[in-house]
Order: sequence, then C-alpha cells, then structure tokens
Amino acid sequence: MRIKVIGVLTAAILATGSVGTAAAAATVPVSTTAASISIAVPATAVTTTTVATVAAPPAITAKRAYVVDVTTGKALMGKSSTTRVQVASVTKLMTAYVVLKRAKLNDVVTVSKADIQWAASHGATGGGFRAGERLFVRDLLYALMLPSAADAANALAVKYGPGKAKFVARMNAAAKSLGLKDTRYANADGLTSTKSYSTARDQAKLAQIVLKTPTLSTIVKAKKYTTPATKIHRKHTWTNTNKLLSEGAVGLKTGYTAKAGYCLAFAQVKSGHLIVGTVLGDKSDAARFTSARKLLKWAGAQVAAAAKA
Repeated sequence: MRIKVIGVLTAAILATGSVGTAAAAATVPVSTTAASISIAVPATAVTTTTVATVAAPPAITAKRAYVVDVTTGKALMGKSSTTRVQVASVTKLMTAYVVLKRAKLNDVVTVSKADIQWAASHGATGGGFRAGERLFVRDLLYALMLPSAADAANALAVKYGPGKAKFVARMNAAAKSLGLKDTRYANADGLTSTKSYSTARDQAKLAQIVLKTPTLSTIVKAKKYTTPATKIHRKHTWTNTNKLLSEGAVGLKTGYTAKAGYCLAFAQVKSGHLIVGTVLGDKSDAARFTSARKLLKWAGAQVAAAAKA
C-alpha cells in the first residue's frame, strides 16, 4: 500500500521512517518539499501506526531567508531565497575572503584620512581609527567583522586591489569561482549601490565557505577583540554586533542599510549538525535576531527528529 503525503504533510502516516521538513509556499523547493511524496507502508501497519505531523518553518518577519544543514548538505527552508537584493554589510564576508587570498595576517596596512572620511561621509560604522595608524591585517579583519568598520574595508580594498575598483573586480571574480551565480558586488563595505545584489541562498553558501576558512571562522565567532597600543597605533577594542554569539552561535555577520533592511548571516551547531542560515530585509535589529532564533530552533527540531527516525 502506498500513502501519498502532500504539501506540508499535515497528516502523514509514518510507519517506517520520517519525512523531512516542509518549506513555506513562497520558498525555494528542497528535496523534502516536493509536491507529493510516496511512502511505502505495509498494509498491516496502517491501523497501528502513529499519525505524525511535520512542522512547517516558523513565521518570520524577514522578507527573505535560507537555512541549510551543512552536515548533511540538505536545504531545510527558503523564503524568497533566490530574489536578488542588497545585503548591506554581509558583503564584508566576501571582502575578508578576498583579502585573505592576497594578504598575510602580519602585513601592515595604513588607515588613511580618506578611509576615515569615506566611512564618516556615508554614515557608516568606523573602527575608531586616527589617520596614519598602521595595523596588522589581522587587526583590520577583526575591525571589519566585529563592529563592521567601513574604514577598515576601505583601507583593505585600497591596499589589496590595489585600488577599490580592482578590489571589487576581485570580489566579483571570487563570487563567480565560488558558484555564487546571483551575486554581484559594487564595493567592499556593502553601502547602498544600484549595481550590487545577492540572494539569501548565495550568502548562505558564502557563509559556509567562510566557516571552512580557519582564520575567518575564528574571527566571525569572536565576541570581542582588543589590539594593544603599539608605536604605530593606539589600543583598540571592538565588540561584535552579532547578539547570537552569546547564545551559542559560531558566526557570522550583521548588516544594515535603509535599502537592504536588517540582515544577518548566522550559524550554530544543533544536535551535532552545523546549521547555517541567512535572513535579509528584516524590519529591525531585534527582529533579525528573533527571525534567526526561530529558524535555528526549528532547524534543530528537524535534525533531532531525523536522528530519532
């Protein structure tokens, strides 16, 4: 006997196994959310099996989202996840990735007056630098990732393009080589531009790559970082804007512009599985973390249920 499980599997009879998660109507299809799934069930089991339901993804305020179980490679949900939009400072994940391809952590980079003015003139977050300070690339990467310093992004792009135009070209070349087909960068900091775009799915893929890069995976999970004063720079302490880190998350990056809304790339281990996700275009700082928490809790439940099946 075969029982057809349709849509969200609201009343599936599961006698010999479990069915994966169902995505919301506007989501990207994944392997377990096909229009119909057939499950073979012995005829004698029909009257004794337990009726189970598979929870749909939670309602979230983010306009776009994507969640994947990296351990299994299984996409868990998507919400308008292939729509091209701006991703604000989540862009800096690629900035850091490209920098590490060309720089050594102990390279010294000078933060110029132009770098500081660039951030200030665009209302972007800075790293608290003074013109002429020289810092290791390692330090500037922490400034880039934790407080999302646009002056650090500018200094790194100027150094490792060399020049911002060449650096952006390197970002786009990297996006192409990594298979981010719906991604294009216009700058190194994620400031509003009509020429830049990405998707929730592409940024989740990039987040996985970043987490596989030892130096970056260490940086994106740091709650705070201090570089002591030296002869070439003052003492700096930067705090991570990702509030999920105090709740067990292992990264990755916040972002915000008026155009992009509140964005977040996040990752956490649930029941031994690494879950990576993105939320884009959320309505507030608090809302993006609430959306991510809901998705992580739900994803964890799916992983736990699958393990028991």
